[in-house]
Amino acid sequence: MARVVVNVMPKAEILDPQGQAVVRALGRIGVSGVKDVRQGKRFELEVDDSVSAEDLERVASTLLANTVIEDYEVVSTEITGSAGATE
Repeated sequence: MARVVVNVMPKAEILDPQGQAVVRALGRIGVSGVKDVRQGKRFELEVDDSVSAEDLERVASTLLANTVIEDYEVVSTEITGSAGATE
């Protein structure tokens, strides 16, 4: 079993109005020095070993991201047992 994270961000050349709104709000609450904010999405998937890297790429590129205006990154880590399990 693996945990897969897909990070989706607007492409650099695409205007990010949500990020710009955050920058303006930071000024209103007295935080200065933040020059740019880009807002994206993070998807976490737990998948069986039968799901291939090609399948994950297809999921990310056709379902989770709009590749015309967004870039994505697929990061996979193996799950090695139950966290916090006791005997």
